[in-house]
Amino acid sequence: MPMAAEDIVGMITAALPGAEVEMRDLAGDNDHWAAKVTAPQFAGKSRVQQHKMVYDALGGNMGGVLHALQLTTQVPTSEA
Repeated sequence: MPMAAEDIVGMITAALPGAEVEMRDLAGDNDHWAAKVTAPQFAGKSRVQQHKMVYDALGGNMGGVLHALQLTTQVPTSEA
C-alpha cells in the first residue's frame, strides 16, 4: 500500500521539529512524490547530508512502501 503524504510529512516533522514540508504527487498514484523540506537543522550541512537526514527520518520506508521521492532541501531564510 502506498504511503500517504500526511504520513511522510509526519515522519519528517517528527524527526526535524520546525521543518516545513511541501508535498506534490508526481504521478497521481500516491506512490511517486516530490517533497520540498525546509528545516533549520540543515544549516551548515551539505545537500547530501540534508538528504540523508530526511531519508533517516523516513526510516526503512524508502524503496519499500515509499517507492519514489524527489527531494529538495533548503535552510529557511531569515525574515527581516
